[in-house]
Amino acid sequence: MPNIIEMRLKPQILEQYGLPDIEYPVPLEALDNALGNNGEMPFAKMLFALQERSQEGTADWKRLEPAMERLAQIMAPIEGREVLTAAGDIWWLELGPIDIKTAEIVTIQREKCLIAAIVNRGDGRLRVAIFRPLDAKSLGYLVDFSRKLDSENGVNTRKNNWEFAFDQAKGIENLYAFKSGTAYLRYWGKGIGPTLFDDDNSDCIAMHDAVPRAPALAMVELGIHYMFSDKYQDVSSRDLGKVPEPTLGAPLPQWTGKRQQQRTIRGRYTGCLLGGAIGDALGAPVEFMRLKEIKDKFGPKGITQYAPAYGGFGTITDDTQMTLFTAEGLLRAMVRQACSDYEPLLEMVAESYLRWLLTQGIPPSVWIPVNSWLTGQKSLHDCRAPGNTCLGALRNMSMPPRPAGNDSKGCGGVMRMAPVGLIGRSLKWDARRVFNTGCLIALLTHGHISGVLPAGVLSVLILALIDGASLQEGLVTAKALLREKEDFEETMRALELAEDLAKSSMPSPEAIAELGQGWVGEEALAISVYCALVARSFEQGIILAVNHDGDSDSTGSITGNLLGALYGVKSLPSAWLEPLELREVIEEMAEDLYDCHDWEARIERPNEEFTKRPWLKY
Repeated sequence: MPNIIEMRLKPQILEQYGLPDIEYPVPLEALDNALGNNGEMPFAKMLFALQERSQEGTADWKRLEPAMERLAQIMAPIEGREVLTAAGDIWWLELGPIDIKTAEIVTIQREKCLIAAIVNRGDGRLRVAIFRPLDAKSLGYLVDFSRKLDSENGVNTRKNNWEFAFDQAKGIENLYAFKSGTAYLRYWGKGIGPTLFDDDNSDCIAMHDAVPRAPALAMVELGIHYMFSDKYQDVSSRDLGKVPEPTLGAPLPQWTGKRQQQRTIRGRYTGCLLGGAIGDALGAPVEFMRLKEIKDKFGPKGITQYAPAYGGFGTITDDTQMTLFTAEGLLRAMVRQACSDYEPLLEMVAESYLRWLLTQGIPPSVWIPVNSWLTGQKSLHDCRAPGNTCLGALRNMSMPPRPAGNDSKGCGGVMRMAPVGLIGRSLKWDARRVFNTGCLIALLTHGHISGVLPAGVLSVLILALIDGASLQEGLVTAKALLREKEDFEETMRALELAEDLAKSSMPSPEAIAELGQGWVGEEALAISVYCALVARSFEQGIILAVNHDGDSDSTGSITGNLLGALYGVKSLPSAWLEPLELREVIEEMAEDLYDCHDWEARIERPNEEFTKRPWLKY
């Protein structure tokens, strides 16, 4: 890492953050803040530099480990969960406990110290238990072994990731790594134990008692290594500091909205939010499962009814939670705009996201008004597999909010964006404003352009469907807006592939597999658009959207938003609707998004009874 200065931190900084007193590598561009009394410490870059420094065979790596451990603790997005999924654009692995005494494993070791243990999940993908802070070489092993299988692009051409790790552990270079004092691999056929080649087996016995670290710490270390390491950076990437400002551009192709009765439009609003929650709840029990695993458990049709998840049936995940908090932020901005000429839209949405962060047990780094109507819903105060990118970005958020400092294109930006299309229709925003608003809100947590642009696309599609247009008409306008943006190609390719597959005769499971798994923004959007295009009913589309390898709750949620807006609330099956968690809250939020178009007139007459509800609530 260039432009690094080694420095001793002030005693008050060490005490404040519980850091050991060693020399810390601090980037020169962050030196002023680090020297100041109230400046922000560049913890992520400091940890990355320690990862790089500690990998060398001559490094006093054990002396650096307490500092690395504490830095990871400071930045850890979540704690207390036994199993987490870590993923980048090109890799995926599972973090959690494994049996190191009897299982077939590959270990990462240094000298005779156990750093990590790797086991085959049964499908060629890997689960990893981490026992010590990870240096750059150990991190490189984990990312390389966990690459998504894609022989066309040269990513891990082995049969599967486990075979790759197994082969590498057999290589002679591990002997040289052992002798040089750097991290090396070792294969154990039946768990760690005595071997014929060890004169002293006390180290093997000691490793049996090693206690895995919290997966959240390894999540931080993996993310930082992947974010900053030159090995994984695309040289064509650009500064994604902000989404381009809206431009006049060429005239947009517009859909032809239908003449609709007000109760029909209202039903689309309610159907959109409830439909998203239904898809979320149906997909929740099978998130992270492969399609084969789903069918083995639920039958040849896959999951078609609610199954137990988070202690109940019909329980929502973070997807619906964050959708509701997006709506709250937009409505609070509407109330404040009605009282003045100031439109604090991003600030209000960011505040709402920080209140959601509090419901997950994580205090934000800035002061915000804590209480709101939405945070008063006790059942929202549950941790439902929240996205690590969102948690990390919000934990580090400042006010006024700035674009996320990561390079994530995870689907957490798009899956929560339906309320932008809904409020845009109520307030008579044009499609370009809706598109850009969706992008700017996604940019609060996701820094990669392919995590941002799908949010704008979904916002416009919801606007079009509420207006009575077809999904195809909405796509024409959304794609025209997409072409106005820089680096739109990846999102456009995903959308066009979804359209092409929807017109083809390829069976849906194979078509969805072609589109990806939905962990990243453009894949989640493409799978959802495909399912909505081919579905003949709300029920059929949702079942398609959740039965695949990958992020079933997010694709189910986005598809539910689309089909609920298209078909309306009457299309939602009662068997899914009646047990749905937070149904009344979701319906009330949809009503508020529909009604907010006349709130300005109400607030101008503050003494009238009908003014009190929106003002006191938001």
